[in-house]
Amino acid sequence: MLAAYNLDAPLVVQYWDYLKGVVHGDFGPSFKYQDFTVAELLLQGFPASLKVGGIAIALAVVIGITLGTIAALRQNSGIDYAVMATAMTGITIPNFVMAPLLTLVLGVYLGLLPVAGWGGGAPRFLILPVIALALPQIAYIARLTRGSMIETLNANFVRTARAKGLREQIVVVRHALRGALLPVVSYLGPATAQIMTGSVVIETIFGIPGIGRYFVQGALNRDYTLVMGTVIVYAVLVIALNLVVDMLYGLLDPKVKQR
Repeated sequence: MLAAYNLDAPLVVQYWDYLKGVVHGDFGPSFKYQDFTVAELLLQGFPASLKVGGIAIALAVVIGITLGTIAALRQNSGIDYAVMATAMTGITIPNFVMAPLLTLVLGVYLGLLPVAGWGGGAPRFLILPVIALALPQIAYIARLTRGSMIETLNANFVRTARAKGLREQIVVVRHALRGALLPVVSYLGPATAQIMTGSVVIETIFGIPGIGRYFVQGALNRDYTLVMGTVIVYAVLVIALNLVVDMLYGLLDPKVKQR
């Protein structure tokens, strides 16, 4: 067994062989799932995590930016207080509490949606995990957008645009919102990587065969190669998405010069 998994070699040799394999996309064999490599398991789970996470982050961006902008335009009004109170509630309630509540109400009591399973990625199986994943992100994005939008609306270039007689809608959408999105874009880099690589809690609760579920099973089964492979994939996604964020900065902020 030691020879089969290359565990009889010196640690330096094992480490070097593992690094060479990672460069070629080979994370080694799984210690628990026989006849499967870590790369095969991750490729099996990534489409499910990508589908759920992609829909969740897209929903969070649209709703969060909209709510944050409305709250900033109605600062210190009832709408502003309601949006921020809802956002704080979404931040303080963790996923492992929100997901069972959604399951209990919408799945068990009302019987509207399935409480678990994948169903081949059918829409009715995606609604609950997507909502549970998106709610905290909506709250964070709404708060970031509101704070940045209030600061941008008081900037000199916005006052200049209004002084030129531009319509309020054009001032908000073309000028203020573009500058206010910088903190949101910075947050979306690691947040998107976290969601798209699979939420450990959400995928476990709803029985989604994604990367997050494999990560939990790998930790419980002491499948070290599977855990390391998942962490490496997550780290690569964080680096790649942060690079995308830096490139988007140049499009959103004219002061950032591309060299």
